[in-house]
Parts: sequence; C-alpha cells; structure tokens
Amino acid sequence: MKVVICDDQDIVRDGLVMLLKLEKDIEVVGTATDGSEALELVDKSQPDLVLMDLKMPVMNGVEATRRIKTNHPNIKVLVLTTYDDDQWVFDAIRAGASGYLLKDTPRDELVTAIRGTFSGKSYVDPSVAGKLLDMASSHQTQPTNIITEKLTEREIQILQLIAKGLSNTVIAERLFLSDGTVRNHVSSILAKLGVSDRTQAAVVAIQHGFGDT
Repeated sequence: MKVVICDDQDIVRDGLVMLLKLEKDIEVVGTATDGSEALELVDKSQPDLVLMDLKMPVMNGVEATRRIKTNHPNIKVLVLTTYDDDQWVFDAIRAGASGYLLKDTPRDELVTAIRGTFSGKSYVDPSVAGKLLDMASSHQTQPTNIITEKLTEREIQILQLIAKGLSNTVIAERLFLSDGTVRNHVSSILAKLGVSDRTQAAVVAIQHGFGDT
C-alpha cells in the first residue's frame, strides 16, 4: 500500500514515516508540507492513500482533499489532525475524506485505520463522531428530489439505515434481503450519489432529510 503523508510539522511527518516503516505492507512514497505540495506529489506518485493534516499554509487539508478526490477519486484520504472543531470535521468529510482521526490516536489504531481505509472502510474518531452527526443535522434541509430522483425506493430504504449506522448484515436482516443483495445496493447508492464511502452517503442522507425517518 503506497501512502503519502501531508503535514506542516517536521516532527509529525518524520514520526509518521518512522512509524509506518515498521509495517511491511505500507510504503511511504513521499511527504508534503502543505496541500499544494500534496497535490503535486499525488499526481506524480499515485498513492493508494493520503494521510492529511488540515490547518496548513498555502493550501489547507480540506481544499487539498477536495481536489485530490476530484482528480483521483480512487485515492483514499484519511485526515489526521489535532483539530476536532465541528466545522473542520464536517468540511473534511464533505470534501471526500474517508475518515477523521486525531493525532493522539494510538499507534496500533492508526495503522488499523490506514489498512481499513485502504480496503474501503470509514474511520471517525469517537470524540468527533457525534459532532459530525450534529453538524449534519444542523445543516439539514427539507427533503429534495436530489435523492428521490437518483435512487430507487429500496435504495432509499437502505440509505436511511446506513445513516443510522447499521451494517450490511443488520440491514439485510431488517429488510429480509441477502448480504450480497445489500452489498450491490450499497455500491449502487455510492455511485449514484457520487460519494466514495458510507460515511459520506450518511452525511448526504442527513443533509436532505433522509437520515432520521
């Protein structure tokens, strides 16, 4: 797994490089000191995942994440920052980040999150997960046709359950479907909504009034 590290603090970058060098399945292919450098490095090295700080000079991590996901939608971005401010959390997820961790995350949990994010899972630090849902709710609008036009009735049902944090297995049991059928529906939902993972799909659902029914 190829990883790029983007952080404006030398000690953090160096520490992360040393930490990840201990993992045989992870290769750090470059480091960047700001979002602009990260964009150039991503274009050149085509990593699988970017560890992204948020508050940086020249270009912050939110804007860098947005541009990376626009130009390279298959590249995962995992935010690693000291900031748990509500708006930073919400903006980062909306920009396309697959997860949001704080820099005091234990080493083993960070490595697990990197591997999990690479395989398609979403990781949000427990201390900011509630803030994400609170922010999504506070930005909620009345239901619009943006979802009803794109999704089938069954897909809307599944999206609502995703927004409640239910796993595919639980969704399958609740709707009397097979796990495989639910997986196919989830893939279709992500593609139709133009998002890369369940966390972002849940945010879209809540924003448009489909998250709490």
